[in-house]
Amino acid sequence: MTKPRVLISDKMDPNAAKIFAERGCDVDVITDKTPDELAAMIGDYDGLAIRSSTKVTKQILDAATNLKVIGRAGIGVDNVDIPYASAKGVVVMNTPFGNSITTAEHAIALMFALARQLPEANAQTQAGKWPKNDFMGVEVTGKTLGLIGAGNIGSIVASRALGLRMKVVAFDPFLTADRAIEMGVEKADLDTLLAKADFITLHTPLTDQTRNVLSRENLAKTKKGVRIINCARGGLIDEEALKEALDSGQVAGAALDVFATEPAKESPLFGTPNFICTPHLGASTNEAQVNVALQVAEQMADYLVNGGVTNALNMPSLSAEEAPKLKPYTNLALKLGSLVGQLAHDNLDNIAIEVEGAAAELNIKPITAAVLAGFMRRFSDAVNMVNAPFLAKERGFDIREVRHDKTGAYHTLVRVTVNTAQGPRSVAGTLFANSEARLVEIFGISLEAELEGNMLYIVNEDAPGFIGRVGTALGEAGLNIGTFHLGRRSAGGEAVLLLSMDAAIPEAVLKQLGTLPGVKTVKALKF
Repeated sequence: MTKPRVLISDKMDPNAAKIFAERGCDVDVITDKTPDELAAMIGDYDGLAIRSSTKVTKQILDAATNLKVIGRAGIGVDNVDIPYASAKGVVVMNTPFGNSITTAEHAIALMFALARQLPEANAQTQAGKWPKNDFMGVEVTGKTLGLIGAGNIGSIVASRALGLRMKVVAFDPFLTADRAIEMGVEKADLDTLLAKADFITLHTPLTDQTRNVLSRENLAKTKKGVRIINCARGGLIDEEALKEALDSGQVAGAALDVFATEPAKESPLFGTPNFICTPHLGASTNEAQVNVALQVAEQMADYLVNGGVTNALNMPSLSAEEAPKLKPYTNLALKLGSLVGQLAHDNLDNIAIEVEGAAAELNIKPITAAVLAGFMRRFSDAVNMVNAPFLAKERGFDIREVRHDKTGAYHTLVRVTVNTAQGPRSVAGTLFANSEARLVEIFGISLEAELEGNMLYIVNEDAPGFIGRVGTALGEAGLNIGTFHLGRRSAGGEAVLLLSMDAAIPEAVLKQLGTLPGVKTVKALKF
């Protein structure tokens, strides 16, 4: 079996390469390449490990014909075109926890620097002055810290602030009342936070909803003399408005580790009194750099070798332990989705995935992704479990997942249903010996079959002699039947014939079969 090949294109801890090798990957460390040079070589690799320097653009992704996963050693993925990577079927991972403590500590450090005006005092002292009376700081003890974003990093900041005997007020739409109590913080809306906070620190990703969360309007709502720290993402604060607030005294001080445009060679804030900045150092400690490099290598290797998905931004998580257990189910789901996609004639816009029995106890998201991957192959062969949900959403599909606690005739069952002009149509399958995929129902007719290779699907009126006529027609065309599966609604009613064939069926033979008495539908299938 060929080993997956991984390219590390940015400088990172050398132990990352060792982890890739130990876990069954061939790895090359080639850094400082231009976009054109990277595009010329990326086609040879299954995985790409990056930090912030490599820009994974449409150009790179178009050239990455074998690429399966991109791993960012760090949190931010602004340098990766995630929507296009998703469309190309490439998993994008980051390491959101490897530098959490480091970033939180940097925010606390900047808070102290603001409170005691440390950079200015240091500069003047080293310039030969002794400005003992020029710098009057404030204590943080007893002050209120406003936390915008109470996720992983925000919760660490809250913990440190509480240890400093500060009060913490948190605004986060995803923060539950129980979690706020557990953290020891007051859950509040944004306006309440702005009115109460002596210090405000931001720990939220940059989205359409969070862009300029500290806008000119919101800065005007803050408590006069507030101090603001941002170690999260540039763009969360209106930098022009922040300068005006600093000049007016509405904001007593601000410390930014991140800017809307980076590298920040110029900014309206530069030179403003009571403003401190650092060049995106939130993750810059020896410990954090080692942690994120090791984590990204472990995650990527798990995906390439075992199918485990951790911290992916465009695919449901799937542990390395879950992956082998789910593999037979995703194989079954892929085939059921493919069957529906090949048989559907309508312009379908909805699909339901139901699981029951043993399947209901599993992570349903990979099963859904596999059904969609099989189904969406009616549009393109380049569809996989990564880009199928993206493509389905792009086409406006309504996707429904249903989990049944009951166990029916089979110990496990996956059912796929679509709505057609003729009403709902569904197919269902199970696993034999917990590993072998079997079709057990097609459009309401019980029928047991493997879905493999070239197959022939026929819907006909049940009548004596029909099977013989089909066999004769195929024999005369020199086509050999592998397996034979038959089901019907009732005697003399509608019947389904599903044959596995040793070779693809020519169009002329399909047309001939369509002329046989009682035939309603003839379709060649491929799995």
